Amino acid sequence: MAHALDIPSVAPNIPGANQPDLDSDVVWQARVDLAACFRMAARYGLEEGICNHFSAVVPGYDDLFIVNPYGSAFRELTASKLLVCDFHGNVVSGEGQPEATAFYIHARIHKRLPRAKVAFHTHMPYATALSMTEGDPLIFAGQTALKFYGRTAFDKNYNGLALDEREGDRIAAAVGDADVVFMKHHGVMVLAPNIAEAWDDLYFLERACQVQTLALSTGREVLPVDPAIAEAAYRQMREGDPESARLHLAAIKRTLDAEEPQYRD
Repeated sequence: MAHALDIPSVAPNIPGANQPDLDSDVVWQARVDLAACFRMAARYGLEEGICNHFSAVVPGYDDLFIVNPYGSAFRELTASKLLVCDFHGNVVSGEGQPEATAFYIHARIHKRLPRAKVAFHTHMPYATALSMTEGDPLIFAGQTALKFYGRTAFDKNYNGLALDEREGDRIAAAVGDADVVFMKHHGVMVLAPNIAEAWDDLYFLERACQVQTLALSTGREVLPVDPAIAEAAYRQMREGDPESARLHLAAIKRTLDAEEPQYRD
């Protein structure tokens, strides 16, 4: 299902050729944080083989982004194994190349939507299952789902694999002002201003979808929360989300530090 990137502009690193400074502490910290998200996503079964991808704009360089290399499972990734690419397909730092759909989706998202500093795309099972059903994916019946009230879009125009800029641009246009995009017959994408908030949204989105799927499996009617209450609850949650997300990311890094600290390598 995954495809190697094959476009003429891909080039190897060229020592001394006006390379950006990617050795700063802040860039390394972004690599470490992203590696932690890959590792924990693997633990929770949020990835699918070698096909899914997370990316983050490089701090200080809005025309570069960090992304996982083609051919590696999430559980294998470390901070140093991640690639830095530009929007033309050039690998600026790292060994290997991005998977084709990773490049065409994430490069176009980051270029066309500057607010999306981070983009996580997965085929995580419960969210993907709901993207395949009739009607809007989320019913907003459970409290966890209300975290996403008014923040979702539904791209209903599945058009096959994103193997060129046109499909990446189409997906970016479908996002609108949303932070979460359900992609019909495909999966989901979470967009955020930082890695911590992307992780927090990805995790809780799958939990919300899991609970809704369990509720639907009873065969009984699933009742949505009154819209006014849903809106109020969302605003209550949103106020504390940035700090909660920061603490959530810190917690998963402590877990990994104790159990598989090589993600920092």
